[in-house]
Amino acid sequence: MVDPMIVIAGLGNPGSKYAGNRHNIGFMAVDALHRRHSFSPWSKKFKAEIAEGEIAGERVLLIKPQTFMNLSGEAVGEALRFYKLGPDKLTVLYDELDLAPGRVRIKTGGGHGGHNGIKSLDAHCGKDYRRVRLGIGHPGSKEAVQHHVLGDFAKSDRSWLEPLLDTLADHADMLVRAEDSQLLNKLALAVGVKDEAVAEKAEKPAKPAPIGKSHIHQARNNQQQKALPATGPMADMLKRMFGGNKGE
Repeated sequence: MVDPMIVIAGLGNPGSKYAGNRHNIGFMAVDALHRRHSFSPWSKKFKAEIAEGEIAGERVLLIKPQTFMNLSGEAVGEALRFYKLGPDKLTVLYDELDLAPGRVRIKTGGGHGGHNGIKSLDAHCGKDYRRVRLGIGHPGSKEAVQHHVLGDFAKSDRSWLEPLLDTLADHADMLVRAEDSQLLNKLALAVGVKDEAVAEKAEKPAKPAPIGKSHIHQARNNQQQKALPATGPMADMLKRMFGGNKGE
């Protein structure tokens, strides 16, 4: 058996009772990868279901912890130790309450955000692994969170869930090569967001112009500041236009 170079873990709860839960979107994502690419049948090891295969020329181990969500790190940590891999070889896919349904974010390291599966992974694997956060939306109140995450996806969710999982599987090579911005744009297009990078910029409000200065004046100021005459009638006029000298 050739040791895998990359571990892709999907988080969820085992058993048919939980199969359609929002909390199990990590399992669903890894199942989509397994269906689309050449992997071995699922087998049981490391307190998990695992499958070996290849994506983009890299050996990959897919893993679905069977310990229940809160103990996910026990299974994933055992696999990393067996193959002598560090957290830099680990990518984890899981549900994210604080992202709108269908939105995705990818980062390495960071906090657990109250996610018990991620808390467990941090404890058993270290924090410097890659996190693929799959948005499931927030129910609106803390009291409703448990019912929301342990509830099944609604039929209306199929409009974004199926395209999201299919696109993730189609472009798994980007996931393996850590081409995150390209992958995010593919996923955003699949669920109806025109461009993920543009969307992120749109969420950040533009810095307001200083009161009393038009955009034209600001541009002129930036371009001409170094060339302004220091004395004479022109200097006096420019000082009035652009707000006086530095000592004022």
